[in-house]
Amino acid sequence: MDNGNNERIVGYFIEEAKEHLETIEKGILDLSSAVNDEESINELFRAAHSIKGGAAMLNFNSISKTAHRLEDAFKILRDDPIQTDQTLESLFLKAYDILQDLLERLQGPLGLSDDEGEQIMETAEPHFVELLNYIQQLADGEIPVPSVTSASVRASSPSLTAIPSDEVVSQVRQVLQQMLVIFKQDATPSNRQQLQTICDKLGQIAPTENGWQNLIKCAKQAIANPKHSYRLLAPVVIKEVKLAGDCLEVGKGSEIAPSQGLEQLAYSKLPQVLISVDPSIAAETISKIFNREQISKLVNLLQATH
Repeated sequence: MDNGNNERIVGYFIEEAKEHLETIEKGILDLSSAVNDEESINELFRAAHSIKGGAAMLNFNSISKTAHRLEDAFKILRDDPIQTDQTLESLFLKAYDILQDLLERLQGPLGLSDDEGEQIMETAEPHFVELLNYIQQLADGEIPVPSVTSASVRASSPSLTAIPSDEVVSQVRQVLQQMLVIFKQDATPSNRQQLQTICDKLGQIAPTENGWQNLIKCAKQAIANPKHSYRLLAPVVIKEVKLAGDCLEVGKGSEIAPSQGLEQLAYSKLPQVLISVDPSIAAETISKIFNREQISKLVNLLQATH
């Protein structure tokens, strides 16, 4: 297989894996509902299974093994419906972050070496053991106790807010779950107003953090633009608020800042369009959005930039 074909196949895998990651993240943020819905939990299981299979085919062993561990966790939830709690959601989100980190490294300019992947897996293994043990204890009807290691890490993390760090994260995720429920509905003026009210609640969580306040302001502004669809807004807003909440948890509020993409959504007067880096997929997207005259003008503009 030549390098061109190999790069194309890896690109397809990354694009597909990102879609599955989005499914997994949304499911974890709404875990209490997902575990009570057979189709939702099956969807999470299939998403992890698909990433595992694709990564194994391309010999990305660390990604395949990580997705496999998540798949095992979702299998327990699928076979033994349980009552979720905040600790379980936090454990799942940490597992998701590990898988996301591996995929982002793979997509980066240096790629993901086997040694780097194995090192990340070795570091992450105790976390997956804790996750699987915690789920199994819940499934067996026991009252699990978080590991001393995890508890001490959370307790020792400095916080720049008046609210304890673990409470901040809990509040952020609860509000994100409310936001996600609305994003699944039709984009009505009333719903947009509810989402903006939710943004106000988020702002109150860390009132002294300027970076947090700026990010929430951008999110609220983006949501207020009726030209932006929920399909466009949801993945951007949910991900950025979640990551910012993680920064608050470990006392890194000074590092919080809205991405360029969120700022564009907040202050653009025109509807935004997300286009894949793959030329064939980008062409298909453009053909669905623009008419022939608009496409002709776009081609002329692109030619003029070369």
